[in-house]
Parts: sequence; structure tokens; C-alpha cells
Amino acid sequence: MNITALRQQRQHLNVPATEEEYNALYRDTSPGQNVYWNGFGDPPTITYRASFDDMEYNRERQKDRILIKGRFCGGNLGWIEASDLELFACAFRKPLDKPTPKQLVLKELLEREGPMNIQQMKEETGMLVKEITPALHRLQEAFLIHEDQNDGEWDRPWMTFAEAFPSIDLAKYSRVEALKILLQRFAYRNVEFDSAMARSFYKLPVKDINTAIAELVSENILTETADGYMLSEDLTAEQTEITKSVYVLHRNDFLVKSNEHLLKEQWKPSYPDTLYYLLIDGEFRGMVEGKFRYTPEVENIITDCLDRKEEIIKAIEAFCGQSPRHFMGKEI
Repeated sequence: MNITALRQQRQHLNVPATEEEYNALYRDTSPGQNVYWNGFGDPPTITYRASFDDMEYNRERQKDRILIKGRFCGGNLGWIEASDLELFACAFRKPLDKPTPKQLVLKELLEREGPMNIQQMKEETGMLVKEITPALHRLQEAFLIHEDQNDGEWDRPWMTFAEAFPSIDLAKYSRVEALKILLQRFAYRNVEFDSAMARSFYKLPVKDINTAIAELVSENILTETADGYMLSEDLTAEQTEITKSVYVLHRNDFLVKSNEHLLKEQWKPSYPDTLYYLLIDGEFRGMVEGKFRYTPEVENIITDCLDRKEEIIKAIEAFCGQSPRHFMGKEI
């Protein structure tokens, strides 16, 4: 079996996903994040994978609250399907054992008065926005409050989690039980993975990840390989061929986040930041250096695929609308 080719197939990088396939892909690669830097106010998308306009599709799903926003991986914002909320809440909830006075004031205010935006909270409490925001974020991580964002507007209400989702049981799964479900999805879309990859994406304790993996291995759901773990059923997967391709992946892409710990070590920018990573024939083979401003400044391409120069340049231009200035440090 060619793991890279199967991963391309599972990621729909060879044949773009239909709506039904996209829904399954979105579920398996959640929490979804906005396109890095340039996705503010937009619904999350899965770049390159859809056979349709998934920004408009997800905008409608967001409007209908099929997609909801929360704080998951390391406290970062992410989008999940509402039907999966119980699972993700049990996996990522960070209990608030010692709330601060400001957190208690805001929690009690929302319990007493109902949904409010930040400006209303400021008027009611006399607190500054810079005091309110981090307190709300911490309450959100504990799944005590919910930010109801069903459009791209900034003025959105906050409410208690219990009011927004009265039927959700935050104790339905232990973290390890929830992880066992999530890791099967993660394994399916990555084909082969290790605990460092799962840690890189989910930002959960390695101990919990390893415990979940060990239980899945003991149940013969996962099988240990030379480089990590695979779904046991994938050991007999049909042989597929690698699709020749060049993709420019932003830093919140599922494959990038799954391999972030390795990519940051292998591809270190000299000026001044990493804009994108290059996925060539299904493998990470380079990076794009530059700086994010109102539009990205594409400074330099670093890659070990020197013979794919023109393809890479065209892929970058198609992705961000900007032409790179240098290739391997030499002016283009």
C-alpha cells in the first residue's frame, strides 16, 4: 500500500469532494480553523478539497448553526458540527476550578440577564474590554459560556453554555473516551500517524493521547507500524497511485497542523516568517517565506524540488494572487 497516495485520496487532493464526502471530511478534520491570517470574518474552508464553493456552503451552515464556534485545541478558536459538540466538549473542556472575581462577575451577569454582547457587558460592569475578553475566553474554554457567531459580524452575543445547549452532557465521555473516537477519524484522514502528530493537531496532553492509542491497539482498532499507527482495516487497503500535484497549504490546514512540529524544525524561515508550506506529490517539500500584511508579501520559495519551479510559482500565484520575488534566494 502507498500511504502517501491513500492520504491524497482520503484528503480529496486527487478528486475534489462532493457535498456528502465533504461533510465527512469536515467532521474528521475538525476542529476546522479559518484560512490563516486572511480568513477573518469568513467561515472555515478546506482549501483545495471541495468540488463546490465551500465558503458559501459553510456560510449557510454557520448561519443555520450547523457549524458552531468554540475554543478547542490549546484554547484556539475552531469550528465543529453542532451534532459533535458533546464529543468535543468532553475532549477539550478545561474546567475552571478557581475562577477569578472578573470571571465570576461575567458568568453571573450572563446567568442573570441572558445573552449580551461585550459592549453591553462593559456598560453593566464598568470593566474594560481588555479585561472582559480574556475572562470570556477562559469561561469559554471551560464550556461555561458560548459565543453565538452565526455570521461574519463582530457584534455577537454571549450566553451561558447551559442556555445555548441545555441537553449537552459534559460528562458523557472521559477525555480518553472522546479521544478514542477522534483518533480514529484522525487516523483515517492521515492514514498513518504517531502520538506527536496527534499532539500537534489536538494540543491535548501526551499522556491522554498515548492512553487512548494503547486502548485502541488493545481493541485491534489500531495497529502499530514501523512509523506509528494505522487503522487495522487499512492494512489491506487497495493500492492507489500518487497524484502529481503542487499545493500551497496555509498554516491552519489540517495536514499542516498535523505535522506542525516537524515542519517548524525542517523548514525555518530567514525572512521573516513562514507564509505557506508546499505539498508536492502528497509530501511536504518546501515553504514560502514572506510577511503577512493586508495582502501577503511573497518573498522567497525554499524547496528541494528544483525541477518544479514553474509549477510552484503558478500554484502560489493562484492561491494568493501574488508573485514570489525569489526562488531559492535568487531573484525571479
